[in-house]
Amino acid sequence: MVLHGGTQHSHEPVGGRSASWKRMAAMQRRITPRLHEAGIATWLLRYRARGWNGTGAGPQEDARWALDQVRAAYGDVPVVLLGHSMGGRTSAYVADDPAVLGVMALAPWWQPDDPVRALRDRHVVAAHGRSDKITSAKMTRAFLARATPLAASTEYVDMGRVGHYMLRRIDRWNDVAAEGVLKLATHV
Repeated sequence: MVLHGGTQHSHEPVGGRSASWKRMAAMQRRITPRLHEAGIATWLLRYRARGWNGTGAGPQEDARWALDQVRAAYGDVPVVLLGHSMGGRTSAYVADDPAVLGVMALAPWWQPDDPVRALRDRHVVAAHGRSDKITSAKMTRAFLARATPLAASTEYVDMGRVGHYMLRRIDRWNDVAAEGVLKLATHV
């Protein structure tokens, strides 16, 4: 399941012109053939609102709703969450859903006070660029360090000197995302 990024505060609906949604839709289109070859379906969630808005209740509710939709359509199938920025943050909050095997986070917006308990017994891979001015590679590494004692596994992928929006080295971002999802999906 693909979860796009957002912003700190906004109750504006996520429209089809949203850059965050469009970026993840483009990634989904690029990696889906490779994932389908391995028998993995992809779903792209569009949040109701653009913002985290304090507690993140909106994106979390939307992600949990989407997980329920996957269950209703396919039964009890394993799910890997692929999230960029706020989508990575949302993934870490909803990874405690019984269907979730792991989280593949791209330039995640993880904060020092974000809980890691939902990652218990989950596999977590995070990729971050060193030139990201929106979210912090250092905070991503710190979050993974906090998650390591309870997660099934954690891994950090250094994307080099790239920024937040995954517009440089697009093929590399797509490869890392696809490889991460494939790796996490095989941890059954």
